[in-house]
Amino acid sequence: QVQLVESGGGAVQAGDSLRLSCAASGLTAGSDAMAWFRQGLSGSDREFVASIRWSAHYGDSVKDRFTISIDKAKNTVFLQMSSLKPEDTAVYYCAASSYYTGYMQEKYTYWGQGTQVTVSS
Repeated sequence: QVQLVESGGGAVQAGDSLRLSCAASGLTAGSDAMAWFRQGLSGSDREFVASIRWSAHYGDSVKDRFTISIDKAKNTVFLQMSSLKPEDTAVYYCAASSYYTGYMQEKYTYWGQGTQVTVSS
């Protein structure tokens, strides 16, 4: 059974940094593709943030500010977020698929429960 458990969310000020973690079980992070999505308070569709398998991919709004990485020993995926902005406020979700690393949320099979990130100005 696959489980993805996010942690590390919280309330920060604009310009701060925060690191999210996604502990995976039932799959192998890096062999399977891992991704982060986010959903804003308006309840709009989930936005692609980043993904990683053999290489990392980023959404345009976070490129050069966020970094996705994998600790294979811990089977955990991280999202290091820097220079945070109020528009980064959202629930951040970890997702996994067997191979897909693109931006289409429907291609990801497994999802975590989400962790809230709030950035104030």
